[in-house]
Amino acid sequence: MVKMAYHASHEQFKPSALLKYVQMAEQAGFTAGSSSDHFHPWSDRQGESGFSWAWLGAAMQATSLPFGVICAPGQRYHPAIVAQAAATLAEMFPDRFWLSLASGEALNERITGEHWPPKSERNARLKECVDIIRALWAGETVTHYGRVRVEEAKLYTRPEIPLRVIGGAVTAETAEWLGSWADGLYTISRPPEELKKVVEAFYRGGGEGKPMYLKVQLSYARNDAEARQGAYEQWRTNIFRGVALAELWTPKQFDAAAQFVRPEDMDNGVRISADPQQHIEWLQKDIELGFQELVLHNVNLEQEQFIEVFGEKVLPAIA
Repeated sequence: MVKMAYHASHEQFKPSALLKYVQMAEQAGFTAGSSSDHFHPWSDRQGESGFSWAWLGAAMQATSLPFGVICAPGQRYHPAIVAQAAATLAEMFPDRFWLSLASGEALNERITGEHWPPKSERNARLKECVDIIRALWAGETVTHYGRVRVEEAKLYTRPEIPLRVIGGAVTAETAEWLGSWADGLYTISRPPEELKKVVEAFYRGGGEGKPMYLKVQLSYARNDAEARQGAYEQWRTNIFRGVALAELWTPKQFDAAAQFVRPEDMDNGVRISADPQQHIEWLQKDIELGFQELVLHNVNLEQEQFIEVFGEKVLPAIA
C-alpha cells in the first residue's frame, strides 16, 4: 500500500498554520506527513522558516500520522544532535518517524560562517555523519576526528524500534553513490525520463529492494491559470538545477536568479494542473517506478482547497 504524505513547507507557512494543515490532511485521508527543514526560505516572497524539530513533536502529538524530515548534518547541525533529536522523536512515537539525510544547501548551512565545501567534500562529510549517527543509535561511545569531530559521545535515550537512514539525492550520480550505504532513497519529482534515471542509478548502486520516497512538487487550484500563477509566485526560485540550488547563499540571490523565469517555464519543476485526474495519472506513473511513499507538496498558498479536493478525488484512486 502506497503512503500518501502531506508536505509541511516551513518556508511558506507559519508553524501554527502547518499544524492545522496536517490535522486537516489526516482527516481528509492522507496517510503520512513530511516536513522541510530550513533556516532560510528560498525567497523573500515565501517569508517563513520555522524550526522543524520543535514542530515535528507537536505535529506527531496532534495526529497519528507517521512523519519524516530531510536534513543536512555536518555544519548547521552536529551529527550527534541530529542523532539525539531523531532518537527522541522515534522513542516517543514508535515506528512513526523516518529521517532522510543529505549534503545540504548553502542557503541554510552557511549561516555558521564556515567554508562551504564542494559537492565531493560535502558527500564525504555526509557519509562520516551517517556513520557517527548510526554508531550513536547503536549505543556506542563515539570519538571521531575527521571532517566533523566527536569526543566521548554516548546516546542514552534510544528507540526500541531501530531507525533507518534514508539518503537524499537530486542527481542520478548521488543516487547511485548512496545506494550502497543508505537504507532508502528520497528524491524530488521531475519529468518521467529523468526520474527513471535516478531510480535506475539507485538500483545500480545497490539500492534495489530498499524503500523509495518521492517529494512530488505540484500546483493545484480552481483552474489551470490560477495553478500556474500560484506556482510561479511561490516556487519559481526552486526550479533550477541542483548545482544552483546548493550553491546560492541567500533568498535575495535566489530571487535575483529567478527574475528571468517565466510562468511557462515552471513545468519541468512543478506538476501544474486543475484536473484531479491528471494528478492521478502522474502519481500512478510514480508508483510504477517503484516509489512506496509519495510526499505531496502543493507549492501554491491554497492549502485547504488542495487538501479537500485531493482527499476526496485523488487519494482514493491511488492503489
